[in-house]
This record gives sequence, structure tokens and C-alpha cells, in this order.
Amino acid sequence: MLADKLTPFINRYNELSNLLSSPDITSDIKRMTALSKEQSSLMHIVEKAHEYKDTLNEIKDAKAMLGDPEMIDMAKEELKELEPRIPLIEEQIKLLLLPKDPNDDRNIIVELRAGAGGDEAAIFVGNLFDAYVRYADLKGWSVELMSTSPSDAGGYKEVIALIKGDQVYSRLKYEGGTHRVQRVPATESQGRVHTSAITVAVMAEVEDVEVQINENDLKIDVMRSSGCGGQSVNTTDSAVRITHLPTGIVVTNQDQKSQHKNKDKAMKVLKARLYDLEMQEALAKDSANRASQVGTGDRSGRIRTYNYPQNRMSDHRITLTLYRLAEIMQGGLLDEIIEPLITDHQAKIVEAAGL
Repeated sequence: MLADKLTPFINRYNELSNLLSSPDITSDIKRMTALSKEQSSLMHIVEKAHEYKDTLNEIKDAKAMLGDPEMIDMAKEELKELEPRIPLIEEQIKLLLLPKDPNDDRNIIVELRAGAGGDEAAIFVGNLFDAYVRYADLKGWSVELMSTSPSDAGGYKEVIALIKGDQVYSRLKYEGGTHRVQRVPATESQGRVHTSAITVAVMAEVEDVEVQINENDLKIDVMRSSGCGGQSVNTTDSAVRITHLPTGIVVTNQDQKSQHKNKDKAMKVLKARLYDLEMQEALAKDSANRASQVGTGDRSGRIRTYNYPQNRMSDHRITLTLYRLAEIMQGGLLDEIIEPLITDHQAKIVEAAGL
């Protein structure tokens, strides 16, 4: 029974309450903080468990009244109200029982790169990044550019940004993959629809202590910045390229005038990529995870299509199609596609867990 699965959570919550009220714990700030955090993580499921058990008891009491002719009408009314609550509460509990992604509370580093389609792909990198910025604004998140590589025709060949806020990874992790865009380029005189593709990779931001890097494993090159970047961009050797020799990962940053700042940002991106690589190796059985994020940048392996002539956005993972492309992109209304992805993901985990 589901009620039996909830008992350990209630017992642990009560145990933590007793520990936190003990005089001995107040002198150990570190332990008190850890116990408080654990108790806080259990609060929602314990509250829902009490609601579930209380409702079951009320139903039991109402059914007992069915044998009393004077109480039967009242009992039927109570059952009519109480019994429909049970499946709703059970669904809520099942979601709370799902294993939590350890990265859900983290900030993210998101990388957008132009793939097939040349200038149009670069322009769409800019379009999608703008949509992410609008979405972040709606959520109260902050966006910090880490690195950019502007395209001559507009947009970007590559954008790397740090997005900070509450539950950023939990929502934007579904954006990783190959995004295909279909529209008529401004330079197309015949009105023909062109297809382009870009890739998006979403990585959890990590603390320095979480990823240990041996300085001997790094090759750091300093060079003169190139491209747009302000009046002093070509007068100082501020650009930094870091190569992680064991993995071959290369990170370049030249957006800041300070060599030190460029190195710091490049190291942050490198650590996120190494952490991401570590995660994927640990989850090798889920081989599609990182591969589907980065893909090859061509027109295959797509997760989503943006068809501008039809005002259509389609996510191929859940066969969802919305004819609100302009509103979603310009208004940052990405929840319209992220929410169904979350619901589908949760349903699959519930089914796999046999809850």
C-alpha cells in the first residue's frame, strides 16, 4: 500500500524534529544546518502523507456511518466529497516520491552553436538565446554572458552564458539537443523556405571543490582578441584558450578586456564540461543523454522544429505541436513547451518505478 511507503518519511521527519530540538545540537552549527536541510526536503511529502492518511480515516469513519439510518445521508455526502480526493493526493505523492535529480537546484551554463545552414543558423542562435533571456526575466533569473562569437550576417556562431536562479537546471535541462528552424531568409528573393540547425547543450554549474583539475593537465594560451569587442579588443593579449589535455576539451574566452577575467570564465566553462562528462560516463547506460544534447549540428537528431511560415513549434520527443511560435519566442513563454516535457518525464519515471 502507498500508505506503508510513507511511514518511513514521517518517522524520519519526527526523528529530525527531536534532534533539532535537542540542546546538544545548537552547538554544532554544521550538523544543525544539515539536519534542517534534510527536514525541509521532507516537509512536502510528510504534509501530503498526513493529508492522505487523514482523508483515508475520514472515509473509513463515513463508511461506518452508512449503517446508521439517521446518518446515512450525511455519510453519503461526505463520501461524495472525500473519495475523489484520494486519486488526486496519490498522484501528488507519487511525484514527491520520485528520485530527485541532484542537479535540479543548480545554475546552468548553456551553450548554443550554429550548425547546418550557415548565416541563417547563426541568426537563429541569436533568436533562441533572446527567447531564453526573456524566459529568464519572467522567472526572475539572471543571465551572464560567458563567451560569444558573433556572425558577420548577424546572430552568433556560438554563445555561452551562465543562467542563475531558482530551479534553473530543473527546467532548462530539457533544452539540450538539436533545434531545427524552417523559414524564409531575408536574402531569399524567391520566397523559398530554408532549413537550418543549431545545437544547445545545458550543463550544471559546479563549485570549484566538485571538480579537481591538475594544473599539469592544462595548456593555457594567451592571444590577441579578434572580432567585435570594443575599441581595445585588438590592442591587448587578453584572449585565453585553455586545453584540457587528458580529454581534449578546449575552451576559449575573449569577451573581457581583462586576461584574468577571461581565464576565470574559461575555467568555469571547462569545469562545467568536465562535470558533465563525468556525469555522462557514470550514466553510460543512458547513452543518448549527452549525445542528444550536442548532436552533430546537422539536420538529423533534432528534438524540436521551429516552422516560421506556419507559426509552428513542434517538440518531437513528446509529439507536441503548438501554433504559437511567435508568441512563445517573442514573449519568452517557453513554459508552454517545458511543462508538457516535465509532465511526460515524470509520468515515465512513475511508470518505471511501479508507483
